Amino acid sequence: MAACPFTCAATVKALKPMHSKDPSLPLKQQLQGINIYLIGMMGCGKSSVGPALAELLGYRFIDADGVIAAAAGCSISEIFKTEGESGFRQLEGEVLQQISQWHSLVVATGGGVVTTTTNWGALRQGLVVWLQVEPAQLLERLEAQPGDRPLLQQANPKEQIINLLQDREHLYAQADLQIAAGNCDPKALASKILAALPGVLKPPGAPQTTAP
Repeated sequence: MAACPFTCAATVKALKPMHSKDPSLPLKQQLQGINIYLIGMMGCGKSSVGPALAELLGYRFIDADGVIAAAAGCSISEIFKTEGESGFRQLEGEVLQQISQWHSLVVATGGGVVTTTTNWGALRQGLVVWLQVEPAQLLERLEAQPGDRPLLQQANPKEQIINLLQDREHLYAQADLQIAAGNCDPKALASKILAALPGVLKPPGAPQTTAP
C-alpha cells in the first residue's frame, strides 16, 4: 500500500470495512483494516505501546503529534506559542481527519484529542483504546521524561496533570476498550490489548464508539 500522504493536499475516500465478530476468523481478518486509536493522558505510554501493537497486528504505527509537527514545520510547543491551544486543536483535528481516511493503522493520539467533539467522528470510524494510568505514576513518568509538553510548562505541573485528568476522564471513558497500563512494559501491554480486542468488536456497520 502506498505511503500515507500527510504532507500533501490529496484526499482519499474513507474506507468503511466490515467488522466481523466470527471468533473462528483470525483477529486481523476480523478487524478488516479498522484503525486502532490509542487515547489517554500524556505519559500513559501511547507512543511506546503503539509500535509494539502495530507489529503484532501487521499494521503501521503513526504518532499523531509527530504528524502535526511535521505538517506545521515546527514543534508542538512552538505551535502552542504562536497559534495558541485553539490553533493547535484545529490542526490536530485536520490531521486526525486525514489519518481516518486510511486503514490498518495504530494511531497514538494527543492527550487532548478527546476534548474536541468533532474529533469523535474520526475516532468512531475505528476502535478506541484508553490506556489508564494512575496520576501518581503519570507524574513520575513525566518528571523522568518531560518531553515537548506545553500544557505542563507552568509553575505547578502536578496540579495541572490532576486537573487535566479530572476534566478528561469522562471522555476517555467513552473508549471501546479500557486497559490498565500502569505496570506493563510496552510489549506486554500490546499483548494485553491484542487479547482484549475480539471482545469489543461491533457488528458490521455499527460505529465503534458511543462517545459524543
